[in-house]
Amino acid sequence: MLAGPAPCQELRKATFLPQWSPQAQFAGYYVAHAKGFYARRGIDLEILRGGPDRPAAQALAQEEVEFVTLFLSTGIDLRSNGLEILNIGQIVQRSALALVAKRSSGIRAVKDLDGKAVSIWPDFALQPRAFFRKYNLHVRVAPQGGSISLFLRGGVDAASVMLYNEYHTILNSGLDPAELRVFDFSHYGINFPEDGIYCLEQTLKESPELCRDFVLASIEGWAYALEHTEEALDIVMKHVRAANLPTNRVHQKWMLEHMRDIIMPPGKNIPMGTLLPDEYRFVAKQLMENGIISSMPEYGDFHADLAHAR
Repeated sequence: MLAGPAPCQELRKATFLPQWSPQAQFAGYYVAHAKGFYARRGIDLEILRGGPDRPAAQALAQEEVEFVTLFLSTGIDLRSNGLEILNIGQIVQRSALALVAKRSSGIRAVKDLDGKAVSIWPDFALQPRAFFRKYNLHVRVAPQGGSISLFLRGGVDAASVMLYNEYHTILNSGLDPAELRVFDFSHYGINFPEDGIYCLEQTLKESPELCRDFVLASIEGWAYALEHTEEALDIVMKHVRAANLPTNRVHQKWMLEHMRDIIMPPGKNIPMGTLLPDEYRFVAKQLMENGIISSMPEYGDFHADLAHAR
């Protein structure tokens, strides 16, 4: 059993990189930092600005940071390909990734995507690739950046969206939900839990208490953020403004409300930080069957349950 936090100890420095730009998707971490939850557990944490120009997986592999967030499918892929990373806390339990198309393009059903131009994020390509393989779709893949403008201008027939983010941006651009066809992967048998906390296996071996305390403070931050949403939005907006991002509080509020649904899915009672063995094996099996990975890491080699360590 790990020792408990020592409030009077010298602060331990650590760096955390979210896998995307500052937004309410990471509210729990920003709140934990602002409210002193990391410091109270003896961590002097620096949160770096993430985004497409700073891949979290690469930063972790090159030991530039101690902690990152990654999609579960990305974490399994990296571990399967030899990067010794560990999932030390699963925060998001349900997928919010989807493809969206304009009905005016003639795309009404999955089969209509065949042969179409579809933009996907290179760092979040595993789930769409599993979807394409499952339905034998041969699409023309275009790389997607940090905005949805290529889709809005008609440069691609369908685009990747997070239902808590880009989908709301599309609605705000003037398109009505009735004008769109959404392919929510969670409705097509590809419901992959998403954001989890990762570190290198070596980091856990050398600093188990640091890893434990980072996970527990992050969970504390998420619990506080979901209970005090307006205060959490104040904190998120400070990070958004510092990064000079083109968003607003209304959009971030939409995002935070949807984060609640995928962190604590209705009808499920999964303690925050838990990676269920069956969920893990389902995602790993999907990646195997779709030829994305060639070997399935054992659950015990991939996940360390620090959320419940005391």
